[in-house]
Amino acid sequence: MPRIATVAVVGCLFVVALVGLSVRKLSAQLAHGTAAPEFSAQAALGGEVRAFDLKTALAKGPVVLYFFPKSFTSGCTVEAHLFSEHIGDYEKLGATVIGVSGDDIETQKRFSTQECRSAFLVASDPGLKIAAAYDAKLAGNFSNRTSYVIAPDGTIAYAYTSLDPSKHVEDTLAALHTLVAKR
Repeated sequence: MPRIATVAVVGCLFVVALVGLSVRKLSAQLAHGTAAPEFSAQAALGGEVRAFDLKTALAKGPVVLYFFPKSFTSGCTVEAHLFSEHIGDYEKLGATVIGVSGDDIETQKRFSTQECRSAFLVASDPGLKIAAAYDAKLAGNFSNRTSYVIAPDGTIAYAYTSLDPSKHVEDTLAALHTLVAKR
């Protein structure tokens, strides 16, 4: 086989392998019923920085934790708008909503006011340690778009991964309704 053809075949196999890994990674998430990893982080709400602690939040009710790739990108902005438009629905169900990405806290302060419309917390996860614990880390400094509903007992009640931001709010609200109905 000529050298150029060999390089092309090896290159194609490498791309196929990478695509296979990416497809598997896009669907990765923690399983229903497993313990949610505890974490604390700096978060912004309305441009103000505050501490967020999962255990403290769960003492008040369920937590909707959603990971997003990067503040101020088109899909992440759409998702933030959707969560902010439905924050009253989450509050009626007793849930706390927090978004998390690898962006620094200064970026999250701006994102919290401009795109999250000061409706919910958005946390900074430098180094994506929280994302990694929740199996929501992609390559580089990007989180996968993964949403979790965490029950007050600290277990995963629902998980959903899709780069399409359109269903995360609808699906987490449906999962919360199911969780509240079981109590």
